[in-house]
Amino acid sequence: MTTAIPVVLLASALATAPYKLGTFEAKGRSFVGLVRNDLTVSEIVGVSDMRDLINRYDQLKESLSALAAEGAPRGPHSHALATLKVRPPIPNPETMLNAAVNYTEHDAEMRGRPAEPAAQPANLPRSAPGLWDRRADDTRHNPYLFAKPRTALIADGEAIRIPSGRDQIDWECELALVVGRRASHVPVDKAADYVFGYTLEDDVSDRGGRGDSRHGSDWLVGKAHDTFAPLGPFIVPRQFVPDPHKLPIKFSLSGTLMQDSNTDRMTHSVYELLHYASNILTLQPGDVISTGSPAGVGSARNPPIFMKAGDVAACTIEGIGTLTNPVAAAEPGR
Repeated sequence: MTTAIPVVLLASALATAPYKLGTFEAKGRSFVGLVRNDLTVSEIVGVSDMRDLINRYDQLKESLSALAAEGAPRGPHSHALATLKVRPPIPNPETMLNAAVNYTEHDAEMRGRPAEPAAQPANLPRSAPGLWDRRADDTRHNPYLFAKPRTALIADGEAIRIPSGRDQIDWECELALVVGRRASHVPVDKAADYVFGYTLEDDVSDRGGRGDSRHGSDWLVGKAHDTFAPLGPFIVPRQFVPDPHKLPIKFSLSGTLMQDSNTDRMTHSVYELLHYASNILTLQPGDVISTGSPAGVGSARNPPIFMKAGDVAACTIEGIGTLTNPVAAAEPGR
């Protein structure tokens, strides 16, 4: 970093004040910033983008702690959050993965039946050699991940667009992990070391199908429309999240609570999902894995409820933040 930090501030920051990290725009200029108390943003000078910061985070930790400390000078590179345009915290992830049916109750609601009891040993799914080796006492289904395209990525405050001709657009409020190191074939017990931090994703879903049943579900139609991956607003570094599996998670649609759960209801943990993904492809710093939705989606209700133009979608995870997006019709001409 090019900004000098007084030694006295470095000392006072040893008991690090919590902070968040984000990507912002001001007068057409993009920069990475440290967010303090969800009110003030300090530019992190000398960092090109969020992936650059993640790659250099160990070198920058002390300076960032000093920047976040009580009494740290704000200077010319400090902004009121309200004056900035918030961008996706990672505008350019190389890979975005999402977990399917990773909460038991969501699996049950999508199948239209009560949550199933644990499988008996004779009925367990098989291991997937090289990908997921099943323990003898593990009665869960195997992990399931799918790719979400970067073209679906939007920021907090940007509109989820209802695609033309599609009227069954659903929400899924999810905790997302951000990868901090190159990760290939990472053991589960080492996976925490590869997590940089946490953010939120609304895994917007088109439940209308492709019009035929060829080859079963069509994940491209269901998950990949433009604007179907709201992400953010910020990243909370992992040192400020003592346990990612004990976080209340809620989603509201235009002020009505729709999802109310806890990340302790996950079937496969954050670390198991990173392990599984890294057995398939090499993850890079700044990649995102969204960990699945709890129960309470609109398509599982009777009658179903879907998002429509004029709604406001709000996904909240305690300690991580709130991701808010208006819902709008397709852009003219599309």
